Amino acid sequence: MTATTERPWHQSYRQVGIAPELVPLPHRNLAELVHESCKKWQTEARVKAAFSCVVPNGMNGRLSFSQVDELSDAFAGYLRGVVGLKAGERVAVQLPNSLGYPVAALGVFKAGCVLVNTNPLYTETEMVHQFNNSGAQVLVIVDMFADRLPAVLQKTGIRQVVLASVSEFFPAVPNTIVRAVQRFWNRVLPPVTVPHVRLKEALAKGRATLAQTPAKTYWEGLGRNDLALLQYTGGTTGVSKGAMLTHGNLLDNIQQTRAMGQSFMAPGVECVLTALPMYHIFAFTANLLGFLAIGGHNVLIPSPRPVQNLQRAMENYPITWMTGVNTLFNGLLNEEWFVAYPPKKLKASISGGTALHTTVAQRWREVTATPIAEGYGLTETSPVVSFNPLTGTPRDGSIGIPAPATDVRLLDDQGQDVELGKPGEIWVSGPQVMQGYWNAQEETARVIQQGWLATGDVAVMDEAGFLRIVDRKKDMVLVSGFNVYPNEVENVIAGMGQVLEVAVIGVPDDKTGEAVRAYVVQNPDHEKVVTAADVLEHCRQHLAAYKVPKRVVVRDDLPKSPIGKVLRKDLRRLAAEEPSHAS
Repeated sequence: MTATTERPWHQSYRQVGIAPELVPLPHRNLAELVHESCKKWQTEARVKAAFSCVVPNGMNGRLSFSQVDELSDAFAGYLRGVVGLKAGERVAVQLPNSLGYPVAALGVFKAGCVLVNTNPLYTETEMVHQFNNSGAQVLVIVDMFADRLPAVLQKTGIRQVVLASVSEFFPAVPNTIVRAVQRFWNRVLPPVTVPHVRLKEALAKGRATLAQTPAKTYWEGLGRNDLALLQYTGGTTGVSKGAMLTHGNLLDNIQQTRAMGQSFMAPGVECVLTALPMYHIFAFTANLLGFLAIGGHNVLIPSPRPVQNLQRAMENYPITWMTGVNTLFNGLLNEEWFVAYPPKKLKASISGGTALHTTVAQRWREVTATPIAEGYGLTETSPVVSFNPLTGTPRDGSIGIPAPATDVRLLDDQGQDVELGKPGEIWVSGPQVMQGYWNAQEETARVIQQGWLATGDVAVMDEAGFLRIVDRKKDMVLVSGFNVYPNEVENVIAGMGQVLEVAVIGVPDDKTGEAVRAYVVQNPDHEKVVTAADVLEHCRQHLAAYKVPKRVVVRDDLPKSPIGKVLRKDLRRLAAEEPSHAS
């Protein structure tokens, strides 16, 4: 798309002051961005830290911009000068939100290597697949899960293990207390039985090499088209695949995100609560890279569940921004301490990963007196595709308008563009779209055609260019030939006060082909107990008959991913294991 090509959303750009052209960052690669941002903000008096990590009891540690720059240089020196990795070789980082994460991840970029983000909660099977598929040679892993290493290492090409802790870089006394609680009270520190090096030892070794070979040597030749990150998909459509994201993909997506929210972003003063894991692409780009670029302070939460884990951070830091998913925002709104004392400095919140329910968005604005906007993206798009402007009238239920320099088409099943207001699969073109899937040419060819990425998500677009997801193609339920979109049904059920959470799936049905099934969780703060009959009656009042669930199941909880996204695929699996008559 050229700047002169008029699209429906361009009129919305003009109304909120967004330019359709993308002003690129001046950096050639992410290492250069990290180095220059740290140099710029290390003497800025208003910024006290680049990263702080806060555990549930309030104990914390922090790193300044100067420390982040120096420590990531040292880790680059370790990878290249000690381990002997070459440019482009892969390093897996399997850490929760902690101070060790930015040191390791940013150090990988400075080494000219490729980062492989790995979920710390992965099973041995998942770890083996990802390490073998990526060809990772070095693994940085949190010591809480070191018991998995003997089985994993013998099946992979990992040749060096670096252990880090949740309280890495904490002051001596808090670190000692946190480690003692982990070891003797929670008993979550298993013995380490494989050869390894501790992160601080690795940094000391790497630092010693920099006098002879400065870290800058390793990244000077990197360009925007060089591979920076292998970000693995959740595997919901088959075997987990590594999306190949370049330095340019990520640099441009930082700017695309910033362009959409710049009126609420003041360089050098923002403090963002990072409860979503940084190994997930949303927090990785938006929080880690985006706020580092503008001199923001990232307050890291190692585990956001239960949501009480956020309380001390919210009380002790001047949080101005939040990113999250629907379940996180909903969970906070059901906490008395949050409703009574919402963050005083909060400017705005961004929701992604899954649909933001209208009732949650409305109540969030009431409680915090600040805007909350839903965005949309994928691992394959670095991730941001579209975003709701934070100014103007809220458009609940919309995923916003495409980001600058992004083009979007909606196609029907015959590959033809649909009219405005008609549902079609989202196809995306833009500088944030991945190169392809790592070692998976057939899969790449299936989703990328002539520069367009087929997302698998179905949406409608209005005359102002605002998009509304009606669902993923695979999640759509076909009832007697009628399309039922789970998001629509969920949004209706979520409006019931006694419902805390809801998920809707399709299950096989002898009469209608598929039937709609809803899973709901009781709101513990509501005086009325939720029943299947109540949910069905509510749905009959607000939905066409074919959209009303055939069955409602009340559960204690819903299966979720590490970022809190409800896993419909797990519910479908549970439903499939039931007798055929249980639809």
